[in-house]
Amino acid sequence: MTMYQVNILNPKATKLLQDLADLELITLAEIPADPFQAAIDGLRQRAAAAPPILTDISKEIETVRAKRYARRKA
Repeated sequence: MTMYQVNILNPKATKLLQDLADLELITLAEIPADPFQAAIDGLRQRAAAAPPILTDISKEIETVRAKRYARRKA
């Protein structure tokens, strides 16, 4: 048996695949979603919608460094 991963670009293709499965020419099995990939996709969508500006990035870096330095000093 040969297995293929198919990425459906047009919703009409789903109907065609289902018709082939009904004729018992192929079997369809959904691959469970990877939670890590879902998180990455979410981050990418948010970044594309409103990319962070350099001052926000710098502010976050300084905050993390200050917390890390405070723990080392204490």
